[in-house]
Amino acid sequence: MFEHVKEYAGDPILGLKDKFVADTKADKVNLGVGVYYDEDGKLPVLECVQTAEQRIANPISPRPYLPMAGFAGHRKGCQELLFGKDAQVLQEGRVATIATIGGSGALRVGAEFIHEWFPQSKCYVSDPTWGNHIAIFEHSDVEVGKYPYYDKATNSVKFDEMVSFLQTLNKHDVVLLHPCCHNPTGMDLSKEQWDKVLEVIQKHELIPFMDIAYQGFGEDMESDVYAIRKAVDMGLTLFVSNSFSKNLSLYGERVGGLSVVCPTAKEADIVFGQLTFTARRIYSSPPSHGGRIVDIVMNDEKLHEQWVGEVYAMRDRIKAMRLKLKSVLEAKVPNRDFDYLTRQNGMFSFTGLTPEQVERLQTEFGVYMISNSRMCVAGLNVNNIDYVANAMAEVLKEDA
Repeated sequence: MFEHVKEYAGDPILGLKDKFVADTKADKVNLGVGVYYDEDGKLPVLECVQTAEQRIANPISPRPYLPMAGFAGHRKGCQELLFGKDAQVLQEGRVATIATIGGSGALRVGAEFIHEWFPQSKCYVSDPTWGNHIAIFEHSDVEVGKYPYYDKATNSVKFDEMVSFLQTLNKHDVVLLHPCCHNPTGMDLSKEQWDKVLEVIQKHELIPFMDIAYQGFGEDMESDVYAIRKAVDMGLTLFVSNSFSKNLSLYGERVGGLSVVCPTAKEADIVFGQLTFTARRIYSSPPSHGGRIVDIVMNDEKLHEQWVGEVYAMRDRIKAMRLKLKSVLEAKVPNRDFDYLTRQNGMFSFTGLTPEQVERLQTEFGVYMISNSRMCVAGLNVNNIDYVANAMAEVLKEDA
């Protein structure tokens, strides 16, 4: 019956984990999957989350179906985190927000909405971007193109090329943007560059779709959403997908949100209805456990303050690992510039290694990263960073 079904080649990121597990090297290091690990190489359970879990468990309560849009407190938490607690756009009721199954679910609901109500629109993603961006939009029958972004030669953003390209797009084409901690390169736009990009979007009546999965891991909670709030201040209509996987360390709970900023409250009500209808057709309603954690942490002043401090501790550890890696590599490979490692933000770094050098790291040293050279910096710690840095220096020196 199923002889006509094509074989799935597997996900290049998740498949790397299987390869890592099968490796018998004692010093092997997994820098592939985008997960934050602490200094001991363990997945942390945040203290604020532990408190929320205790409240949920005392007493243990029934688990009915949630509304299609999820908990009201979850949605409120998304809105205030992204747009500001006292944001005028929220007071005016111009933001339609639903809770989703992670950031991926938010992207899927948004892509389905765009396909249905803007069928002529094409979606443009950065070159490169997170691979699932392309798969999600294409599976929703939205044509996907790429805009220039990363310059491998200079380890920087091709900003002039990016702006020139965006100026050629058609009205209501969608531009998928990373407000902070660009995945996979780690290279972000400056505030001045964001201003220019948003001016082009406004002039050409494009639709910005901001995907933010790492708020708090770049500079801080406010700075990381500069592009989102600037777009709102300019009066733009925009989509925002956000995830709590990383900054609440709730990967397996699949907790995210989709927000659409609309011109009027009436339009926001209409959009909200269509978003919930789309969710109903895909998964009916979001899971409750992660949503309750978000509700508790985001709407309790003390827990929220504690959470922000815990996120910043994770951010600072990642930055320290970047600095240490840069220091060792500069000493080992003095003829090469590694400043880009500390100019990058968030969990990921484009290391500049070739696919052949990445393969050598795996086979000879048991250091695993994606073949395009994307490394999860959060996988580094004081126990393995010297080993990783020395291994990287070895393949760089021999191939120089």
